[in-house]
Order: sequence, then C-alpha cells, then structure tokens
Amino acid sequence: ATISQTPVVTPEQLGVTVIRMPLLSDTMTSGKIVQWNKKVGDAVKSDDNLADVETDKATMEVIGYTDGTLLHIGVPDGESAKINDVIAIIGKAGTDITGLLVSLQSNGATPAAAATVSAPATVAASTPAAAPTNESTDGRLKASPLAKIFAKDKGIDISKVIGSGDGGRIIKKDVDDFKSAPVAAPKMLVSGQEGYTDTQLTSMRKTIARRLGESMFTAPHFYLTMEICMDNAIMVRAQMNEVSPTKISFQDMLIKASALALKKHPAVNSSWMGDFIRTYDHVHIGSAIALPEGLIVPVLRFADQKTLSQIALESKELYDKARNKKIQPQDFTGNTFTISNLGMMDIDEFTAIINPPDSCILAVGKIKEVVIRKGEGFTTTQMMKVTMSCDHRSVDGAVGASFLQTLKKYMENPVIMLV
Repeated sequence: ATISQTPVVTPEQLGVTVIRMPLLSDTMTSGKIVQWNKKVGDAVKSDDNLADVETDKATMEVIGYTDGTLLHIGVPDGESAKINDVIAIIGKAGTDITGLLVSLQSNGATPAAAATVSAPATVAASTPAAAPTNESTDGRLKASPLAKIFAKDKGIDISKVIGSGDGGRIIKKDVDDFKSAPVAAPKMLVSGQEGYTDTQLTSMRKTIARRLGESMFTAPHFYLTMEICMDNAIMVRAQMNEVSPTKISFQDMLIKASALALKKHPAVNSSWMGDFIRTYDHVHIGSAIALPEGLIVPVLRFADQKTLSQIALESKELYDKARNKKIQPQDFTGNTFTISNLGMMDIDEFTAIINPPDSCILAVGKIKEVVIRKGEGFTTTQMMKVTMSCDHRSVDGAVGASFLQTLKKYMENPVIMLV
C-alpha cells in the first residue's frame, strides 16, 4: 500500500517569520510568557514588544524584528516554553499557516496548543477602549512592561490609566497612583482560625534559591568586618556633586574604590573553577538591587577604568533598565566581584551570600554617627561597617583583610581615587 506523507511546509515558502523563545540569559533553559501584548490578527511592527517573558533573571521583552500580522500564538499567557520553541508566527494577513504548523509539530518544534492556533481567515482589527493620551498615532497602547505587570496584578484596566511618561506612555507610578479600581479588602481572620497564603515562585526566585543555596552550601564562607570613617567621603561627595553631570552616590564611590582595590589585590578578583582558580585581569563590579520578583545584579564593566561620573551615569541607567524590565543579559552577567548595600534601608551591618562565580561579596551597612574620644574631650564621626564574605577555597583571610585595608584607604581619602 502506498503511504501518503504530508508535504513539508517551510516559513520561506509562505513568506512568514517564526518567532522562537530566545535565550535571554546565560542560565536560562525556559521562559514563562507573563503576557502577550498583541493578539492574533493584530498588525505588528519590527520594534513592537510582542510579549513579556519571565526568565530566571528578569522579565524581559520579546521583539519580533519584522512587520506584518500576528498569525499564531504558540504559548498562551502564564505558560512556559523551552529555548527555541515556537512561540509566534508573523506574516501577511490571511496567510494559511495550517501546513506550516503541522510541519513544525512533526519536527517537535512546538506543542499542539490547539486553542491558540490562528484561523487562516483575516481577523478584523478591534479598537481598544483607551484614553487617547495613552495611544500612539497607530492606535497602540503605550505602557512600560512593568506598568502592565503591576496593572494585571492589581486588577486594573491599564487602558483607563493616564500616562505621565514620554508621549503619554504609562509607567509604574501611573498604575500605583490609579485610584478608581476597587481595592481588595484585607483578609480578616477569625480569632482562633488558622490560615495561610501560597505564593507561586517566579523563575527568578527559583533561580535565586538554587544558585545561592549551591553557593552557601558548596563554598566555605568566612567573613571579615571593618569600620570605615566616612567624614571625608561625605565632604568630597558634596563637592563633586557640585560639578558632576550625574549625582554621585556613596554606592558609586564604593564601586570605584572596590575596583581600584581589586587591581591591587587580584586574588580577590577571582573564581573557583573546581580544578583551578581563575584570576581576572578585568574588573566587572556587580551592584545588587532588589526588585519585587527578587534580587538582580547589574554589572558595571571595567569599573576601574571609569570616572566616578561615568560610574554614576552607567549605574543609574542599569538600575532604571532593571526596574523597567529593559535589562538585557549582557547587563547582568560577567561580574567578578559584587557589592550589596542595605545602608539605605537602615541596616547597620549584615553578611551576604557569595554571588557565583565571584569569590567575594561586600555587604555594606548604613553610615552612622558615633561618639568618639578626641584629645581631652569627645566628638562625633560618621562611620560605616562593611562585611566581606569570602570563598575560602580561593581567598585566604590575610588576602581578604589586605583588600579591605586598601578599600578603607580609598574611602577614607577619596581624593586619591581621582589621581
């Protein structure tokens, strides 16, 4: 008997573009579709954000880089896809992609997802019920990915929010300030009644738990704490900010001081590789910040070669990217040393878990006024405590202590960082 085979249909034959789940971080194996910003039948442009994807590091945008009509969505909101799985198809409106879907499925490239397969018929465009100031000239709703996520979490119809960003773009603050949506009443517990709330883990939180667990229970940590007098740093920072184009923070000064100290103590600027220790010639400083989804560490590359103003500008841009879900893999990978600062949250001192693949992480507390004896009397001074966690496999106690002594010298005499 003759066995008939379905002919293979390729994207090139149909003139369509297949969008696959991209590799958005060095440790990513799959991505979760937080939300689609387009629906089947919508016209899309090459720079449109098609979907927000949650990886193990952050929530980032998927850009189609092609003009056309969204013909197919392969992974619905809330579900995950592996790297290189087909998540969407873009082409000319009305293109029949049934044969292509069969070919892709037979190659194991995409799940069936029958409910999300687009019909070959042309889909009529609908008009969103949004305030005019929220739309661009082509009718697209303008809102940051973070604003969309927060609106969805709060049950707010984002089309009713008025944007205060560039060109009327909706930002997170607009969602936070939106008052017309009903606020859920706080959960009331009856006396003597037990209760709990389960929160689903994000991909970022799962990765944080896995990697820091591995770090804590694999790398033998030890801790070195030192006090640093910040009187001169406070004075010099105020003077520098009178002329700096970007406001310099104490964190920026710590980044610069750490980078210079690492050049003098390269053994701290290293990674334990199992069979050998890798010591880096370059200095890339990770600066940890907290997001609602978890901790992320933007990286200041070649920090030792940058001025304080350059560090201040670049760090501000990276933090803004992270908060607005615009951060890219190259922005949070490649760190050789990490700083975690909780001083702004009124924490005196703490210890941090080493951020792989670094050998060390610096935990920074708040600047605190203390009374000291001076001559026959007493005076006050501004002190800051730092604690460095070290991987004892690659960094010895004396090496870590020498590094902190050099860091202390730079922070207590910031002018020498400018020489």
